[in-house]
Amino acid sequence: MPLDLRDFSRFALLLDIDGTLLDIAPTPQAVYVPASLRQSLATLRERLGGALALVSGRLISDIDGLFTPLRLPVVGGHGAELRPHGEGDTIDQRAYSLEPMLRAELAAIAKRHEGVLFEDKGSSIALHYRLVPKQGVSLNHDVKHAFEAWNDPSIELLSGKAVLEIKHRGYNKGTGVRELMSLAPFNGRRPIYVGDDKTDEFAFAVVPEFDGIAVSVGRRIAWVEHCIASPTEVRAWLDHLSAEAPVS
Repeated sequence: MPLDLRDFSRFALLLDIDGTLLDIAPTPQAVYVPASLRQSLATLRERLGGALALVSGRLISDIDGLFTPLRLPVVGGHGAELRPHGEGDTIDQRAYSLEPMLRAELAAIAKRHEGVLFEDKGSSIALHYRLVPKQGVSLNHDVKHAFEAWNDPSIELLSGKAVLEIKHRGYNKGTGVRELMSLAPFNGRRPIYVGDDKTDEFAFAVVPEFDGIAVSVGRRIAWVEHCIASPTEVRAWLDHLSAEAPVS
């Protein structure tokens, strides 16, 4: 990718996880984190003075489990959680749990569609159909019907790669990035945001506020200048970047 980021004092690196750093797996728990990726992220975080963060729909506790022993600054749960540093930081919550009756209704929908995985994140519910892509049409129909019937303007329905997610409004990856960029060590830097899914477009829309750069993965977006073909190439770019000598 034609971006010279060796002047590490000027930039912040913000990275989505699934479909960007990691290859999509049949289930969220089945992803593989290469040891070389952990090393590259640790090296880059040090060179960036701590200004490297993960931005994900996953909860921070899940992310920490994937990348252990590495603990990074994180925007988790599509912006529902924020940890602006890493070691020993308290996680700030940005949302409260969904209504129990709605959660129960979505769980019942998932149960009716064999092979659909129900993930309760507290502030959101995700229904994954990676294992049963043919269920996608009927699942979308049932979830959208339940969402519309619930008729609650405080919640919204997100669609991603073989996943539907219902969450509270008022926060997303874009709001999380905006808040993160107001805090040290990110403030005053140019964010480089790398993401692949529709939910990352909220962050793509925010980075110009900070003279930042958006990078899409796996698909070209008309208003996003840079594109990387796959998570494999993202990891190779990070490996190369971590090995480069900084500009003196």
